[in-house]
Amino acid sequence: MENRKNLMKKIKTALISLSDKSNLLPLLKVLKKNKVKLISSGGTYQAIRKLKFECLEIAKFTNFNEILDGRVKTLHPKIHAGILYKRNKKSHINDLKKNKFESIDLVIVNFYPFEKTIEQIKNHSKIIENIDIGGPSMARSAAKNYNDVTIVSSPENYNDLINELKLNKGSTSLDFRKKMSQLTFAETAYYDSVISKYLNDVLNIKFPNKKIIHAKLIEKLRYGENPHQEGAIYSMSQKSQINQIYGKKLSYNNYNDIFTAIEISQSFERKKGTVIIKHANPCGVSLDPNGLRSFKSALNCDPLSAFGGVVLCNFKINRKLAIEMNKIFLEVIIAKGFNDDALKIFKTKKNLRLIDISKVFPNEMFKFKSFDNKILIQSNKTEIFNSKDFEVVSKIKPNKFQLNNLLFALNICRYVKSNAIVLSKNMTTIGIGSGQPSRLDSCNIAIEKMTRFNKTNGDIFAASDAFFPFVDGIEKLIQSGVTAVIQPSGSIRDKEIIKFANSTNTILVFSKKRYFSH
Repeated sequence: MENRKNLMKKIKTALISLSDKSNLLPLLKVLKKNKVKLISSGGTYQAIRKLKFECLEIAKFTNFNEILDGRVKTLHPKIHAGILYKRNKKSHINDLKKNKFESIDLVIVNFYPFEKTIEQIKNHSKIIENIDIGGPSMARSAAKNYNDVTIVSSPENYNDLINELKLNKGSTSLDFRKKMSQLTFAETAYYDSVISKYLNDVLNIKFPNKKIIHAKLIEKLRYGENPHQEGAIYSMSQKSQINQIYGKKLSYNNYNDIFTAIEISQSFERKKGTVIIKHANPCGVSLDPNGLRSFKSALNCDPLSAFGGVVLCNFKINRKLAIEMNKIFLEVIIAKGFNDDALKIFKTKKNLRLIDISKVFPNEMFKFKSFDNKILIQSNKTEIFNSKDFEVVSKIKPNKFQLNNLLFALNICRYVKSNAIVLSKNMTTIGIGSGQPSRLDSCNIAIEKMTRFNKTNGDIFAASDAFFPFVDGIEKLIQSGVTAVIQPSGSIRDKEIIKFANSTNTILVFSKKRYFSH
């Protein structure tokens, strides 16, 4: 019992310094009930006094006025010594007595909203002024001295503090202080990482010597890719939000498919279209001003694979389209909004999830892969194709319609797992071959899908994510009815490929970039 008593620390003096001054009243009430002396500064002091609670201003506590337009107010020995001294060490106690300093037992602080600032304004000077120095310094001091001092660095933990003080009659336990310390060091590390990223962005440094990744937990998932694996989802941006408006919790695999669908749709520029994803691979994509027609066309590419898949429409879904979608089993439907009639129709399916991406914005993204404490990072920006990146190498030249269809096929191809082949017609995929060690196998799969599900004639367009190392791949495509091919250059047999295209009156366009996706 005596040991537990020694682990409890009575709160006698609290320093409160807040950027977010909401939800203060319940906290102040419990502090007053436990006769805690309050110290504060600036706007927080005014807010406490406005709520009619006694409070000592920091300038009076330290006998030192704020300077440098408020840049220096809590950076004072009396503040940090009062927080950092060890209560059971005689030399520390003597130092405090000699300097006539007082104990500070509780620090409640949150920081200038730097992350929100950089999302809302572009003025660099104003952004720099929103880097908090005093707040994180006090928070770190208190977190370091958790054996004697309690730190609360987020409004999310106000209720935890209130309950702790009520349970322990104005004291806090060591376990509670340890937990608050852990949360605080995570908070300061996150805060610094946002600043670090911002300055890297300003200087256009993509791969700094020390890479700091910041993210906030959205939720823990039921499991990872498989039931024996753990999983969670974090967000690196507060601005761009995937909003689930209906259905049970999303799984790791759902999110994986959702990310793929969104990434593809962001490459459409302003064109209206539908993407169907299965196991992080597109199994049907169609661009069409008519939303219903774009969905039907995308579905026709591979209706078997679409079963239990994820569908994204980069437009608002209406009743007519909802009725059509409800005819098949889908895991997730993503759109830029749903009208009321569509929602009523979808909500008849209890296992369906609905996602609104109206507030998801294109971002400069990075892809991460990790193994054995090593992380592979690469840029993942969705590039809009530039005419300078392509060269028509066949004798027969594509017209505008044909070139646009080739570029559509290649655009989808870069999101298909390598080796990748995409067959298309009228801005719609009609056969997709993905994830094969052999490019020829991918050709065969794409052709088989086209033959099985899409009886077609006229121009058929083919795209490959990398060059054909031998003539056999492009030969197979042409034999199946393909009339135009787009592929990256770079093979030692490029001349043979060009010669074969010319001998078969096939349009051939070379891309100067390769588009592997593993």
